[in-house]
This record gives sequence, C-alpha cells and structure tokens, in this order.
Amino acid sequence: MTADPAAPTLPKNFLRPCLLLLLREQPAHGYELLERLRTFGFEGSDPGGLYRSLRKLEEEGLVRSAWEQSSTGPARRIYEITRVGMEELHRRAKGLAEARGTLDAFLGRYEEFVALRRAEVPAPASG
Repeated sequence: MTADPAAPTLPKNFLRPCLLLLLREQPAHGYELLERLRTFGFEGSDPGGLYRSLRKLEEEGLVRSAWEQSSTGPARRIYEITRVGMEELHRRAKGLAEARGTLDAFLGRYEEFVALRRAEVPAPASG
C-alpha cells in the first residue's frame, strides 16, 4: 500500500496482522481502517488493495462483515475479527516478536560500525 522508497521496509504481508489487530480493537469499515493503518506505516494510497485484503481475510474465515445502514449516506460494510482471526493474530504477533529479536541483534552488531540515529530506527510501539 506504499510506494515511497524512503518509507520503512515492512515485513512481507504485514498488512494482514495490522488489519486483524485493528479489528481486534474494534469493528470498522474500510475507510476507517485505511486511516488507522497510517500508524503502521501504510500511507493509504491503495484502497483497492485494502479491500482485496479484507475480502481474502473474509474468505479465510479470519474476519466477517455485514452491511450497516447509515443515516447520513449509503450503507457500508463493517468488518469484525472472528475467533479464528484472533488465533491467527496471536500467531502472527508471536512471529513478529521473534523477528524483532533477530532485527535487534542485527542492528546491535551493525551499530558497532556505524552509529544509527535513533530517529532513523523506529521505537517499538508501546501500549
């Protein structure tokens, strides 16, 4: 969802656990998810990619959706995570935690040769 060469290199398929996490926090419609994904480094320039990902997650039983009527406009599809989706989110989070350990080891060794400014290395999200 981002083509900016200066953007951080995100793990392959990082969109999937991000969507699952956002839906674990609360059910949401696509536009809202697009906005909330910015905190994870997605710039929001590919709404089609977002909706393809949501459809795939739904086909796999990780999320479900339903149409919600709106008093201010057309009905919109609201997505929510399923029990299977929560289990997948947990597996992916464990994998990312392991990858973080590997990346920390790499960066620690690299910093023996070159000092990286902390602003260039994003701090892990707290919460």
